[in-house]
Amino acid sequence: MTDGSATSATDDATGPLPVSDARALVERVTENVGRVVVGKADVVEDALVVLLARGHLLLEDVPGVGKTVLARALAGSVDGAFSRVQFTPDLLPSDVTGTNVLDEAEGGFDFRSGPVFGNVVLGDEINRAPPKTQSALLEAMEEEQVTVDGETHALPDPFFVIATQNAVERDRVYDLPVAEVDRFAKKRTLGYPSVDEEVEVLGRVVGHHPVDEIEPVTDVAELRRARETTARVETAEPVRRYVARLAERTREEAALGASPRGAVSLLRCAQARAVLDGREYVVPDDVKREASSVLAHRIRADAGSELGGDAAARVVERALADVDPEDP
Repeated sequence: MTDGSATSATDDATGPLPVSDARALVERVTENVGRVVVGKADVVEDALVVLLARGHLLLEDVPGVGKTVLARALAGSVDGAFSRVQFTPDLLPSDVTGTNVLDEAEGGFDFRSGPVFGNVVLGDEINRAPPKTQSALLEAMEEEQVTVDGETHALPDPFFVIATQNAVERDRVYDLPVAEVDRFAKKRTLGYPSVDEEVEVLGRVVGHHPVDEIEPVTDVAELRRARETTARVETAEPVRRYVARLAERTREEAALGASPRGAVSLLRCAQARAVLDGREYVVPDDVKREASSVLAHRIRADAGSELGGDAAARVVERALADVDPEDP
């Protein structure tokens, strides 16, 4: 193991960054997004953890707290293509993925890509669309591709979905399928700002909104290298066993526990957390720090409850208290 100050990564422009450079990239993006998103440094950091971990982020909150601004600021900071899908009850799957259109001049069909083809894709109020349309994202989020009329189309790299859920109008929305919820590495909320934070927001948006003027502090090529750095962070067998035992304990404690996909997301987010701390290896504290935001939304505490919520969070807390990372 090393202290993370250097790495054996190649100097090739397509190879992984040194851990110190990947950490610096995250710090630059965090600071840049913080010029637009006030007082939510923890959520911004979680979004970057998920981005490095090759996952996707679910934000559940009331309208108007800055979910769209966060997505746009992230895309602008990494000079990535931003795309937005406004989910509505009449939205069709092809409105998300794209469709084949007849080219009369050539006598064939051309694929016209949908808004899912972006580096940062905002799925706004995803639970307003019926499950059939929500499911248009399943293949995209898992395999980074879409299949239309039997033909597969690769999505941009990186491909990062930030989906929002309306947490207020429960009678006018659809539940997300379990399979879709499970594809989100983390679920977070932004919450209302404090009075001082809101005063700061009001001062910044007088005139032009700062998100319209945000400048990139890196690019997608460097971001790809940082993600490769994260993927190469060492995960020793005891750490992997600790993650597996935590997942197993949630299954013992809940009607629906964390899936193997959830365990993979937890380990990948722990790798990203290690990068943020300047290390080339994962320690149990990385796993502990990420466990609640990665696992809780996948858990149904009992047969009559919904996914996530306070009861699910308590299941994760008990698992963390009961499972000793030092035990075999």
